[in-house]
Amino acid sequence: MRFHMNGSSDESDIVTATASADHVRKFVFGGGTDASADRLEIKIPEILQGAYSFYTWPCAPILAHFLWERRQTLVCKRILELGAGTALPGIVAAKCGAQVVLSDNCILPKSLAHIQKSCLANQLQPGVDIDVVGLSWGLLLNSVFRLPVLDLIIAADCFYDPSVFEDIIVTVAFLLERNRGAKFIFTYQERSADWCIEALLKKWKLHASSINMDEIGKQSGVDLLEFMGGHTIHLLEITLNAPQ
Repeated sequence: MRFHMNGSSDESDIVTATASADHVRKFVFGGGTDASADRLEIKIPEILQGAYSFYTWPCAPILAHFLWERRQTLVCKRILELGAGTALPGIVAAKCGAQVVLSDNCILPKSLAHIQKSCLANQLQPGVDIDVVGLSWGLLLNSVFRLPVLDLIIAADCFYDPSVFEDIIVTVAFLLERNRGAKFIFTYQERSADWCIEALLKKWKLHASSINMDEIGKQSGVDLLEFMGGHTIHLLEITLNAPQ
């Protein structure tokens, strides 16, 4: 059974985003040298001259390949993607059988409309096969309380601006407290050695551990360095601290 979310953008925004899209990028998962292996192709519309949420940044395909290689564990899992942007990881999860909510800033209707366009480009009907909702990091608005029970929270490159780090951590801490046993798995691009969330994790009673990225992409014959473009990217898992 599908769960449904409120807060989708109107059709005029979808038309606007559609008309201004520059091109469509294709991402291929699986296959590799084994012709009989599972294969998935995802099409992501991008607006290169648009805001940052209309472009697929290097962190997204890395997280998407990580999910793809664990696709058997995603079936029927309830997943929320924070700051989805073009929504590549969340769409991959949905194609692997997960029940997915894609979210982005609730005050950016064109970004939410573009997420819907990405879904439609991959034969996922918003509100039927996948859900799109506007959230606000750090503010516990009604939309946060309307989220379904979650097994997993994901994000690609949401820690891009230190001014919102605590807002993200507050939101994640609330969701993990509300969904005991859930995890937050995310990729982030290292932009400055001075940017750190360690103190925030301690403040909000969260624990972070690094996930080894050495094998990611090998099932698809993909070299992650092609996506990284010279950047340093990390994959982490955040959970609630164990009770003392």
